[in-house]
Amino acid sequence: MRYLILSDIHANWEALEAVLADARGGYGEILCCGDLVDYGAEPERIVEWARDCVELVVRGNHDRACAGYEDLDWFNPAARAADAWTRSVLTPGALDYLRALPKGPVAMDSFQLLHGSPQDEDEYLVTPQEAARVAQYLDRPISFFGHTHLQGGFLLHRNGVKRLQRPRRDSVRETLALERDALYLINPGSVGQPRDRDPRAAYLIYDSEDRVVEFRRAPYDIARAQGKIIDAGLPDMLAYRLETGS
Repeated sequence: MRYLILSDIHANWEALEAVLADARGGYGEILCCGDLVDYGAEPERIVEWARDCVELVVRGNHDRACAGYEDLDWFNPAARAADAWTRSVLTPGALDYLRALPKGPVAMDSFQLLHGSPQDEDEYLVTPQEAARVAQYLDRPISFFGHTHLQGGFLLHRNGVKRLQRPRRDSVRETLALERDALYLINPGSVGQPRDRDPRAAYLIYDSEDRVVEFRRAPYDIARAQGKIIDAGLPDMLAYRLETGS
């Protein structure tokens, strides 16, 4: 099976549309590591799409916040404003969908989906040291995670932890053949708000039969997404950061 694996869409329809066009015909099922909503201007449209098209979504911290399960004190002012606006525009059906999303990790045969880390769905896994600390809690050889908005991840081997290579700015994909005697923490990156200084929408394709991951980037109409954010009255910085990927 070839899986289209997404994360951190954050209500950015233009970015998602570009990813779906770029990946068209290359996968059988869609999976998501969380954070469908907040920051962007089209949360209802994203939730409707996920409900109709995605095989499994594990909840992210912003999904949980919109569902009313999160204390927002640790959110920055822009995130709090985005969450309040998002909750005000989502229909009851969309809010019910977010409330019903499962907490990761959720197992899918030989791999699992999670948002933050296997111990804590809010934990950021950014460094090899952080990845090494959670190795003992990985229940599957391959774990797909999100939350950091950083495409890539880690190979965990008896000889140590290695950071995985994401596509360079002058390329659109990086192919990785997975070893059988190692564990992997793999982040598809953020569709809707990348933070690795590459503004292109990030995602991956996983071929479970051949054990191959393709990290991919897709350019999209950033100006249109920015305009919708500003027109909605959301904080301007949520629009401006899209063009820098930071």
